[in-house]
Amino acid sequence: MHSPREPHVPDAYVRVRGAREHNLQGVDVDIPRDVLTVFTGVSGSGKSSLAFGTIYAEAQRRYFESVAPYARRLIHQVGAPKVAEISGLPPAVSLQQRRSTPTSRSSVGTVTNLSNSLRMLFSRAGDYPPGAERLDSDAFSPNTAAGACPECHGLGRVHRTTEESLVPDPSLSIREGAIAAWPGAWQGKNLRDILDTLGHDVDVPWRELPSEQREWILFTDEQPVVTVHPVRDADRIQRPYQGTYMSARRYVMKTFSDTKSPTLRAKAERFLTSTPCPVCKGRRLRAEALAVTVAGRTIADLAALPLAELAGTPVGTSEAARVLTEDLTSRIAPILELGLGYLSLDRATPTLSAGELQRLRLATQLRSGLFGVVYVLDEPSAGLHPADTEALLTVLDRLRSAGNSVFVVEHHLDVMRAADWLVDVGPLAGEHGGRILHSGPVAELATVAESATARFLFDRSPAPAREVRSPRGELKVGPITRHNLRDVTAEFPLGVFTAVTGVSGSGKSTLIGEITEELPGVGRLVSVDQKPIGRTPRSNLATYTGLFDVVRKVFATTDEARQRGYGVGRFSFNVPGGRCETCQGEGFVSVELLFLPSTYAPCPDCGGARYNPETLQVTYRGRNIAQILDLTVESAADFFADTDTPAVSRSLTTLLDVGLGYLHLGQPATELSGGEAQRIKLATELQRTHRTHTLYLLDEPTTGLHPADVEVLLRQLHGLVDAGHTVVVVEHDMAVVAGADWVIDLGPGGGEKGGRIVAAGPPRKMAVAEGSATAPYLASALA
Repeated sequence: MHSPREPHVPDAYVRVRGAREHNLQGVDVDIPRDVLTVFTGVSGSGKSSLAFGTIYAEAQRRYFESVAPYARRLIHQVGAPKVAEISGLPPAVSLQQRRSTPTSRSSVGTVTNLSNSLRMLFSRAGDYPPGAERLDSDAFSPNTAAGACPECHGLGRVHRTTEESLVPDPSLSIREGAIAAWPGAWQGKNLRDILDTLGHDVDVPWRELPSEQREWILFTDEQPVVTVHPVRDADRIQRPYQGTYMSARRYVMKTFSDTKSPTLRAKAERFLTSTPCPVCKGRRLRAEALAVTVAGRTIADLAALPLAELAGTPVGTSEAARVLTEDLTSRIAPILELGLGYLSLDRATPTLSAGELQRLRLATQLRSGLFGVVYVLDEPSAGLHPADTEALLTVLDRLRSAGNSVFVVEHHLDVMRAADWLVDVGPLAGEHGGRILHSGPVAELATVAESATARFLFDRSPAPAREVRSPRGELKVGPITRHNLRDVTAEFPLGVFTAVTGVSGSGKSTLIGEITEELPGVGRLVSVDQKPIGRTPRSNLATYTGLFDVVRKVFATTDEARQRGYGVGRFSFNVPGGRCETCQGEGFVSVELLFLPSTYAPCPDCGGARYNPETLQVTYRGRNIAQILDLTVESAADFFADTDTPAVSRSLTTLLDVGLGYLHLGQPATELSGGEAQRIKLATELQRTHRTHTLYLLDEPTTGLHPADVEVLLRQLHGLVDAGHTVVVVEHDMAVVAGADWVIDLGPGGGEKGGRIVAAGPPRKMAVAEGSATAPYLASALA
């Protein structure tokens, strides 16, 4: 006789045990499922390592395990997250702010799948010219052979090369690298040797070559094959080989059209000039597709409309038209709700900000109807005006109500207040963080003394009143007509701190993009943006700030290095000599995967140290060069404190001043967030002392920053103004705006509804400005 079985009650928590990813200190944490959980903590505290590096990475690993043996090999190479165990983990979907590398073919329409709905509408319900046969929906896509304009292959622009673009410096010889468009390393040397064999002079300045030779070298379509007898290098015997010549134009065009590598593609693009396609006039489609209309408009016309306008466009009366239009409008609704109604379907993905792209993906997920999954989001409020943050909260709530768990890494106080559960990681950054200070309802965080988050979340005391500085002149920008700005002229006061505000898409970035060094009053212009400081693991914090040059000199002057005859170059991981040749000094090897983006895995030989064993035998004060790169900025500052290296100390101090003490000197550029990259650029700028007036432009400098880090950053920026410079920031954080001397508010809406200066003046005056979407939020920040 069987005893009755206990009913199985599923565990309602995701339970993480022993997480040690990055700086996490073996943490255990339980997070309830099916609620909105916000992960908080200062920048670098370890909250992303917990949410993305551990929870999401483990969900992804389990998915890979279930897919295929091939994928298992891949996990083995990429490595599983460092965690003892995680139970109760549902499948996960990540919406990260990573700049995936979208091609010029990717657009708002393709990211959201709205293009499919629109093409279907034209295929099924369009008005065709008399006698024309119906076209499949494929024929309305510029990304298919059936639809693409045959001249520009659906890109809308034609690319050409010119001698000026291929050879920027005609005073160089071919051997010195005159043909900048050629590939580097062996391939470029090979092309040079072939030209030499063909009888061209590779040692005279380019401009002295006869014009027909220059023409042939750059533009020929011939591909002659010759036997090359390479010059012998002392260390290796080289045999003659058959080499095929390819002209510079042919190489650039081939790379541009065929390569899968975004880096190579971007490099090729630098040597091309582009003009609108003469056949389709930039509309990307074949004539047959452009002959079909809906309500008198072509598909290219509709794709160019802002979504808010597209949603209200009448499109015909047939039953098919009605059904297809309803589908389209229901898909557009969540995008409008997230404040992105100003975007058009044909807007290229690379021109969107990280925040816009993430919200588009979020809107698409709302329609996907998944349930029972964990959504892991990375600062969805980035780049959002406070007026749009309320809509974001509604959307997150809808995802949760559909039966999902929503995990959000976030710095925005309103998003924290709306959470059901809060996980606070800290107390500080880097090795001083990585502990769980609180995991529970939001209100209970108030009792956690060491939490930096609690201080801002529950402190209701008003902002300290600041004396508004008086400008010493003004900078007139405009009249500007670009994007949605129509004949706008703005006046920026000089010698003060100015904040530019307005809802998403109101034209803020366009406006400050018009400030150039040529304008009277600017002097020196420094634009500090969030673009990566480098695209490969080769560039890192130490190389970018110039700090590493000094450190290499220090190593080259040690007794050990002198005895061995090691110069400064021996300690560079970018040139042969001292570096590990397996990974060529990257410390990582790229693992190419079928169907999946390639990833980096630690080098099997040097284990990530970047150098060969001989180089690592040279030490300075007990540490080798790889160990120095492994120090955090903070430990490095202590290490170099009592040495005679003022340049190193200055560099490290400025990095500490912008709150980056937790980063490792050798941290690859590919692992830095946009906010970190921006602060590294700012620190690099702060260590140069300038006598002349400088205008600093920062686009949303507080993105990705905890309120405690915002305070640190503001101290620096206000310090620059006190030193006589001018600072202009585009900003959504009202705490920053409240502390400015002058505010310029754009709007009133986004896209076509924006592009005007609604009001300008000191913060107190702006807080009561009529018709400004920013005013009520600024008023409450000042109150």
